[in-house]
Amino acid sequence: MFFNGWEVIGRTILVGVLAYAGLIAVLRISGKRTLSKMNAFDLIVTVALGSTLATILLSKDVALAEGMTAFFVLVGMQYLIAWLSVHSAAVSRLIKSNPELLYYDGNYCRVVMKKERVLEVEILQAARSSGAGSLEEVKAVVLETDGSISVIQKSEEQHASTTFSNVKKKK
Repeated sequence: MFFNGWEVIGRTILVGVLAYAGLIAVLRISGKRTLSKMNAFDLIVTVALGSTLATILLSKDVALAEGMTAFFVLVGMQYLIAWLSVHSAAVSRLIKSNPELLYYDGNYCRVVMKKERVLEVEILQAARSSGAGSLEEVKAVVLETDGSISVIQKSEEQHASTTFSNVKKKK
């Protein structure tokens, strides 16, 4: 139960090193997009690759060659879907979400916030993280396709400033 022998440990080390090296090779061949922070589909592929690696390492029933084939199938399908999404608007709409406006010019977009399950406090946190002292400094807040929240700040001319340049000088 706690120890099944040195042979099992040796197999885990040998197959682990080879499977890890194989996964790195497959990812390098497939390009940067394979593990990018693009959409839910990419996340699924990343999780599946990790699960496959764990199965190769810990299951005696899965040979290294089978595991490497699984890596190639997953990465190949991700590459194919990414290629199709670039060349087909229908496939792109099917697998990619659109950015959503959560806040614009002083108003929360509450219908979108409810649909996307985003709270006011999350918008405020994103504004603070972007360096805004208040929402008066923010033009828009966008929920990006990868789930991150972007903050677009107003330009100097767009919001009232407390700098001396806006104060009328007395003569």
